[in-house]
Amino acid sequence: MKPSTYIKDRKYLIIFYFILMAFISSVMYLDGTVNISADNIIYINAVSVVFFCLYLTWDFLYQRNFYTIIHEIITSRQEDFISALPEANTNEQQVFILLLKQVYEQQNARIEALHERKREDRDFFITWIHEIKTPIAASRLIIDNSIGKPMDEVLDKLEDELDKIDGFVEQVLYYSRTDSFMKDYVISECNLEKVVKESVKKQAKMFIGKRIKCEMADLDMEILSDKKWLGFIIDQILSNSLKYTDQGGAITITGYENEKEKMLVIEDNGVGIKAEDIARVFEKGFTGYSGRVYAKSTGFGLYLARTLAIKLGHTISVESEEGQYTKLMIHFPKPLSYFDVT
Repeated sequence: MKPSTYIKDRKYLIIFYFILMAFISSVMYLDGTVNISADNIIYINAVSVVFFCLYLTWDFLYQRNFYTIIHEIITSRQEDFISALPEANTNEQQVFILLLKQVYEQQNARIEALHERKREDRDFFITWIHEIKTPIAASRLIIDNSIGKPMDEVLDKLEDELDKIDGFVEQVLYYSRTDSFMKDYVISECNLEKVVKESVKKQAKMFIGKRIKCEMADLDMEILSDKKWLGFIIDQILSNSLKYTDQGGAITITGYENEKEKMLVIEDNGVGIKAEDIARVFEKGFTGYSGRVYAKSTGFGLYLARTLAIKLGHTISVESEEGQYTKLMIHFPKPLSYFDVT
């Protein structure tokens, strides 16, 4: 800290001091009851100025070390500057240091969150790349072995692999748009039955190929959501159910309604979820015991479903018993009316 900078910071104190001394001197000089000469008043002012200057000098030296260290930290651009901060001499400096530490911790938390997001994105895309290579390789194998086989059979198998690729591409597109979600959705009334049937139609070949029966009931209801994003959420849940339901199984899709909410329930009689895995099925990248044993899984389908559902104002819950069933429920809370609030 330069002396000129210090004087500039203390200018109001200096102005106040001279105004105060001028007032006191005027009172003493003009008051007839006080027997004091002008020379004495000048002497008193001179002595007080000297003491005031001594005080400013001492205060400057006392504060200079603190601000010098702060300035050195700024000019050197130290990354871990918190450990280099000097000891506070005043309450004001203490508040200043506490504020710096708080800002530093908040910034570190943001940076760590960005690094974590980057790691998660990297893990997702590495897994996604490995997953999408499987149907591509399978398509090449089908083409290589297509000689002498009926064209309809070859095209049908190729279509299955293309559907898988399309599903993976759709998943990565929705994943990449989760951060800009607010710009790309419109909440409106949509018919739940229509959305569900569109999703079932997309998975029709899987239902037929595994001879899985699909039963739907009580779905004719209006809900507030975004049709496109809700369709993707249902796609992920249905895909998961089909993946873990054995040949000849069944998936039941039912709608429910009560005073507080509407609900879509997708239940399968597949392999179920181990009790210790239920609490983690919506975690990013978590595949659990079923995902490792019964089918290859990225662990991102249900994570995306729940993330997007929350952004739409819905919630997803799960019930399951290993070897018996798995039930995924999408909850659509009803908007509160004026009478509900009052």
